[in-house]
Parts: sequence; structure tokens; C-alpha cells
Amino acid sequence: MKKLMFLLAMLSLGTLCWAGSGRQDATDRLDNAAKVLNAIMNAPDQGIPQEVLQNAKCVAVVPNMIKGGFIFGGKHGKGVATCRTANGWSAPAFFTVGGGSAGLQIGLEGVDLVMIIQNQKGMEHLLASKFQIGGDASAAAGPVGRHASANTDWKLDTQILTYSRSKGLFAGIDLDGSWIEHDTDSTKALYGKDFGSNDLLTGKVPVPSEAKTFIAEVARVKTEAER
Repeated sequence: MKKLMFLLAMLSLGTLCWAGSGRQDATDRLDNAAKVLNAIMNAPDQGIPQEVLQNAKCVAVVPNMIKGGFIFGGKHGKGVATCRTANGWSAPAFFTVGGGSAGLQIGLEGVDLVMIIQNQKGMEHLLASKFQIGGDASAAAGPVGRHASANTDWKLDTQILTYSRSKGLFAGIDLDGSWIEHDTDSTKALYGKDFGSNDLLTGKVPVPSEAKTFIAEVARVKTEAER
């Protein structure tokens, strides 16, 4: 009996430690996402054009996505997203991004990824539990600079504009074939239950205190773009 009680106590302790670690990982991801946005927008003569940010429906950030591999390339990362609602920016939804590509590649590289969802169709994909970039949702490497060029190709039916930052360099990135999927573990760790992306991104769930820095940074860059 004593052994059983001890075993149960150890299992409970392990569960509590995992929950605490998961919550801290989710919080760190939110803080790092805010830092990525801040660094990108403060870079001289670089960054996401004001015209792109002005019309953004949602903003998604993946800090330190791993890109590359041996023989076969691939991408994997964990991110957070928020969407505009009638009452401001929504509580963040957690997601993972992954995908592979054929071709000889050697080495790994960490890149910061930012995705700007431009229209309602793109937002509807983000509200789903899983979708494929280039398959379900159209995406393109976004224009870079303080202002977008007069060329309006990026404005057409592209649902998602994608950007990457690596070693101080900022540019568009091709994510065709990558899958975006709801991150159940991180959602449970931060919110205490698995809210769906739809509930989170449409404003049905209050913004938790751990996310306020990230939400404030998204609001700041959006406001500055509209001036």
C-alpha cells in the first residue's frame, strides 16, 4: 500500500512538473515572438511594409524555426498567432509548422518566421485545426522595406505573406508544402484546457496576462503602420 501511495505521489509530482515546464515554454514563446516583431520593425530600411501591416487580419510569429537538414531539407517550429477582433487583438493561438523538401541540404539554421494573414480566406484557414500552405492556403514571400513597391502582385489573391529573419538578414521566405497545425499541448499548458483556434482567434477567450506583451507589440506595430 505504501509503495502504491509513493508511486501515485511521484506520478502526480511528475505531472505538476510537466505542466509547469509546458506553461513556461508557452510563456517564453510569447515573449520571444514579441522580441522578434520588435527587432524586425526597428531594423533600419527593412521590415514589413506599412501597407502590408495596415490590412493585416492576423499576425503569426515562429521564433527560431529550424530549417535545413541532411540529404532532405525540412522545417519545424512552434509559433503563436493573434487576429483582429471588434475589441482589439485576440488571445493568442499556439501552432506548429512543419514540412519537408527534397534536395541535397547539409546543416541546420534557425530562422525567425513571421506570417501576415491578409484576408478573410487566410484567416479562415488559421481558425482551422490544420492546413497546408500552398495546398489549402495561398502564400507568397512578402515584400520587404518600409513601403511596398508600386507593384501590386502581393495584393492579389495571396492569403498569407511570409517573412524570415536569419543572422540579421530579413527577407521573404517560401513555405509551400508546410503544414500549420493547432498546438494542443501548449494551449492546455497556458489556458488550462484545449481551446480551439477558432475560439481563441475570434475573441471568445480573454487575453491571458502572459500574452499581454506579445499582444501589445502586435498592436504597436499595427498602430504605427496606420499613422
